Amino acid sequence: METTENIINNIKYFADDYLKNNNGELNFLGKLLKILLIVITIKIIISLTNKLIDRTLKHRKGMNFFVNNRRATTIGEVLKKIVKYILYFIGIVMILDMFNINTTSILATAGIGGLAIGFGAQSLVKDIITGFFILFEDQYAVGDYVKIESLEGTVEELGLRVTKLRDFSGDLHIIPNGRVQVVTNKTRGAMRALVKVSIAYEENIDDAIRVLEKVCKEIKSSNDNILDGPTILGVTDLGDFDVSISIVAKTKPMEQWAVEREIRKKVKEAFDRENIEIPYPKRVIFGGKEQ
Repeated sequence: METTENIINNIKYFADDYLKNNNGELNFLGKLLKILLIVITIKIIISLTNKLIDRTLKHRKGMNFFVNNRRATTIGEVLKKIVKYILYFIGIVMILDMFNINTTSILATAGIGGLAIGFGAQSLVKDIITGFFILFEDQYAVGDYVKIESLEGTVEELGLRVTKLRDFSGDLHIIPNGRVQVVTNKTRGAMRALVKVSIAYEENIDDAIRVLEKVCKEIKSSNDNILDGPTILGVTDLGDFDVSISIVAKTKPMEQWAVEREIRKKVKEAFDRENIEIPYPKRVIFGGKEQ
């Protein structure tokens, strides 16, 4: 017991001698240590809060509100940012108070001038409000593949102010939420795979369709990403030098391109085996002279 009291007394003497001035107030070193303590405390609280949010969302992902893991992840990231901003704001106010800066008057002035500032920050407010609607209406979430205006890619981050898209080339597009008006989400529900197969006019259409039917059955039995089909729609176009036969299938989200590539590969291999010609542009010249 005495040892504990001695330690406390030593800390008190150290604080009085080195961290306070003659008036009993914190000196410059004392204020620096207090600022450091505030920052460390905020970091710890943020870390604990983030873990609590992750744990809470993990247990609630099966509820109706959290339709899928992507939405839960997006909500978690937004909540973490809100908590971080609030704690940083509280820390700044505490630090200002420590330097005898009247934060009450600053907040009052901010409230009075908020209307004037608001006219200059209309776009910011619009971005934040739109961000809330995007989140709670579940228009898209982190990991979804979407098209916004002329930009498309995978949603890498959905914040209160901006949405970040990563396209196939690796470019990161940062879009203010206020500009998001029409969104095409390509990861919700079954997607369509469409392949147009061309054969020469000289080939028998019925024979070509029979070969394609065998290919479709083979692909359907071996590819788990196909939900329905592939189905042959029949002749869908008569070109200048080819007859087009369309094949359509429903696939899992983001798998339509892989299914289309597989269909084209299998069709090419089957046509080669059956000697069915895939046409190419030809030019016939009449009236030439024999040498």
